[in-house]
Amino acid sequence: MQPHHTNKRRFLKWLMPALLLTGVVSAIAVNRNPGDWSDRLIQALQQFSNRYPQEKVYLHLDKDYYAAGETIWFKGYVTLNGLPALQATNLYVELLDKNNNIVQKKLFGIGNAGAPGFFDLPETQKAGIYQLRAYTSWMLNFDPAFSYSRNIEIFDPAKKTAPPADTAAADFSVQFFPEGGALIAGQANTVAFKAIDNNGYPIDVTGTVKGPKGNADIKTLHDGMGTFDITPGAAQDAFQATVKSAKGQTKTFTLPAAQSTGATLKVFNKGSRIFYQAVPANAADTAYNDLVVIAQMGNQLVYKASLNVSEGRISGFIPADKLPSGILQVTLFAKAGQPLAERLAFVRRDDLLVMDILESDVAREARKKSTFVLRLPDTLLTNLSVAVTDADAVPVDKNAANIVSTLLLTSDIKGYVYNPNWYFRNTEPATLQALDLVMLTNGWRRFSWEKLVNNEFPEIKFPYEQGLSMKGLATTPNGRPLQNGKLDMIIKIPADSSSMFASAPIDDKGQFNLTSMVFPDTAFIYYQGNDLVKKDKNVSVKIDNHFFERPTQIKIPYPLRVPPAVDNNSLKLFLTGVSEGNKVNRAINNKTVYLQEVNVNAKKVKPEETTEKRYTSGMFSGGDGYTFDLTKETPTAFNIFQYLQSKVAGLQITGDMNNPSLSWRGGKPGLYLNEMQSDVSMLSTLSINDVALIKVFRPPFMGGFGGANGAIAVYTKKGGDNQSTPDPSIRGFQLYKKAGYTVVKQFYSPDYSVKKEVHALPDKRLTLYWNPNVAVDTLTHTATVQFYNNDFSKRFRLVVEGITDEGSPGRLEQEF
Repeated sequence: MQPHHTNKRRFLKWLMPALLLTGVVSAIAVNRNPGDWSDRLIQALQQFSNRYPQEKVYLHLDKDYYAAGETIWFKGYVTLNGLPALQATNLYVELLDKNNNIVQKKLFGIGNAGAPGFFDLPETQKAGIYQLRAYTSWMLNFDPAFSYSRNIEIFDPAKKTAPPADTAAADFSVQFFPEGGALIAGQANTVAFKAIDNNGYPIDVTGTVKGPKGNADIKTLHDGMGTFDITPGAAQDAFQATVKSAKGQTKTFTLPAAQSTGATLKVFNKGSRIFYQAVPANAADTAYNDLVVIAQMGNQLVYKASLNVSEGRISGFIPADKLPSGILQVTLFAKAGQPLAERLAFVRRDDLLVMDILESDVAREARKKSTFVLRLPDTLLTNLSVAVTDADAVPVDKNAANIVSTLLLTSDIKGYVYNPNWYFRNTEPATLQALDLVMLTNGWRRFSWEKLVNNEFPEIKFPYEQGLSMKGLATTPNGRPLQNGKLDMIIKIPADSSSMFASAPIDDKGQFNLTSMVFPDTAFIYYQGNDLVKKDKNVSVKIDNHFFERPTQIKIPYPLRVPPAVDNNSLKLFLTGVSEGNKVNRAINNKTVYLQEVNVNAKKVKPEETTEKRYTSGMFSGGDGYTFDLTKETPTAFNIFQYLQSKVAGLQITGDMNNPSLSWRGGKPGLYLNEMQSDVSMLSTLSINDVALIKVFRPPFMGGFGGANGAIAVYTKKGGDNQSTPDPSIRGFQLYKKAGYTVVKQFYSPDYSVKKEVHALPDKRLTLYWNPNVAVDTLTHTATVQFYNNDFSKRFRLVVEGITDEGSPGRLEQEF
């Protein structure tokens, strides 16, 4: 086991004076006025860092691929300025289809910078490419690309082969990136390039760059990337690149024009030292005589040096041996504070969370127990999650990003990085050279220096949440805001049978805000506004919808790429296993045996007592289809169409959920509201909280006109259903149902050492073990993983991901 080096991430701020020493001395030697013009650059960066700390999210999934009927298990990790976000409380996770429609969304509680979660995929889930998106409220104040996104493919278990390959005509493109940002006339320039196909994946290319005064060869070095050197003779010189793809296609591209003013920046990453050199376009141009180099990491200043072109001071080095792993942004500024050139460099240190297997006892026989003992570094706190899957039957996406590549690399740069985890396989020169190509072909995206210098900071629309909140407006009978009153509440939590009293002050604008609430599932909040001056309780209260409760059309940060093809043999085993597992799950549900191995003998509700019996009549009271009783749940969907998505086999609901397209067996189903014919526009604006019952009839439906292609009948609440099981002991209060944190179900891990009724069923699990919160022995620094095999697995894939209290991420993947 490699030794674990203490991470410098926590001490980054403490190291600033030492790291700045070289730059400060250089600055004094060139410009003896310590209060130089570059101070405002530093102040702007410090202000941005203090006011807008970086929050990042990563999801560890139990598998890379899924099929309808399975559960997506995941663990969310949240960091703030590179450290575990111990104060974070709310993690929002969404599952989106290829049309940006939200299929499922849930709120999970964060504890110790981690949040276990899951999505159940119904057996009717349509096969295709989906995207998982995770974020906090604070992250919504910034570029949506900062939200965590991951493409996943969901298969149809009834089809045992891969879907048809993409038949789109093959095409490719090449992008060119002069080092520092611009070509400088009369100087030797390094130009990086990236070649991609029409799906956005890298391809190998060869070619030639030709100009008036010299040529250069193009040849891919790694994953579509490479570099070449050219020297433009003048600003008017035009370079043409003729490039040939591996499939024989040839295309011609024009390189960016060279410039005769300004300057660019060269960087040579030598590991412990990062050398830089400013390259002025015209050494005699006094407008660019005084330059400043600033380097920052994680919005923290780590280096500053003043340069003087007339005196030949145009280079230096940044000491990187005390910096943590991550992206270093090096920027060259002119005297007016104008950024001239920029270059990224990756600092690679031996500071990751290193784990290995201390002991293993692998049992390949059916239903026998295996044991693994993980060895961890000597740290105060390690947050871990572990997944064990069938190594033969579960496909693996080698291109999937992991916790290391996400937190240290892709979360800070623009553009798509193919197979990012490859760059952390080792520290060999070839790997580091390829990683530098990623730095050359991608740009920084956390902030714009131009905006920072001009005091243009992000607008904060969303707070850094601490628990759940409820805010709104209270008005008097004449419609004016109530001043200096209060909101009295009785809060009941059905999930744990708890109750409490609360009171929120109402300010002089009639506004109230109740924060820091924590409860599972749903809270029944009985509220009443009080006027403290007139002692009047005749106060109207309007509660604002939380942003997660509003209908929104999410824009996916990056395109849904066609995933790499899955091996057909592996896919066939996978889909067969899922199909058989779905049959077992149906058998469990039919026998009323829950996976927690508890026999349920609840009294069956009489037909006359059901919501359907009370609401439906005539032809609507029978029929073949699905019934959804919303009086017994608190749906998080914003309207009935989003609620029904993927719940009914054959019913396709696509497009904008405010005006969706409906299709069933090639036609449009009929729509009814309270058994009267309706339309999409009317039903889409109906609040889901006002709906008591939804009946979906299979084609054909004989209850009304337009039912040849089935029908959707919606019933609004009436009578006693308006209060959703109100408490008769509470009088004079209104009821508001507040969605809380999702109750995370327990992963089913059977114990075959004892005899249970459920053990009589076949065991077809493909994920054999999932634990989002692995207990670590603080004395021995080990963690034990134990699980029982299913009926057929012979090889296991163990994946461990986690983060230390000092912010060091780590991953262990091993097959047995």
